[in-house]
Amino acid sequence: MGEIINEGAFLPYPTSTLSPKITPNDLSTFKSRGISQVERELQLKLIDIREEYIKTIEHYNWNKLVYEAEINFEPVIGNIYHLYNLRNKRVLSIVDPNEAFFGNAHIASFKLNIDKQWELVEATICARELFT
Repeated sequence: MGEIINEGAFLPYPTSTLSPKITPNDLSTFKSRGISQVERELQLKLIDIREEYIKTIEHYNWNKLVYEAEINFEPVIGNIYHLYNLRNKRVLSIVDPNEAFFGNAHIASFKLNIDKQWELVEATICARELFT
């Protein structure tokens, strides 16, 4: 059968002169604390997203630089290789910059990972200016 529901229990005002006084809660502090907490958390999240975006773009640029370089061998995953600027072109080499006599031609060193992506190991100061 039908349930009896006291409709007055959900109204924002008293339904009878015998009803207790209804005083609305002041929710302004609750709302302002909530808004500031949400804003703070979202700002931190946006900062993290921006930093991740910048890292991804930089990673992409380094990989593009290496893959567009002259490579005369098939690199092995896990090994470190060195990118040089020789004779006005970029060349990937197995020769370590400490062992080479290429002068200031060393741009950066990379490690090839299992996903065929080049992970930056070390870059010269002038190499970092390539993308700015």
